[in-house]
Amino acid sequence: MALERLNESEVRELFRAILALQNEDECYRFFEDLCTVGEVESLAQRFAVARMLRAGATYHAIEEATGASTATISRVKRCLHYGADGYRIILDRLYGKPAESGSGKS
Repeated sequence: MALERLNESEVRELFRAILALQNEDECYRFFEDLCTVGEVESLAQRFAVARMLRAGATYHAIEEATGASTATISRVKRCLHYGADGYRIILDRLYGKPAESGSGKS
């Protein structure tokens, strides 16, 4: 896991803090203090790219809708197919499982 390169106790504490948030307002407040506006926008953009890729959108449509570069779209696509399944877990929880298309991870 790529996060193993980071200080494990600090990352664990951050994740515990995020999991302790109880609602959207607390989430906004915590991330406003924790991150710059640009950092939150980058995270949101990558999540939007993942959602659109999973829905079958083309790179061009994703670029137009999100402003993401093709490098960002490619990175997110690689994570969707070969990553730790983090995107899949949360996308399934929020939007349900996608229809079988015969591609992607088994």
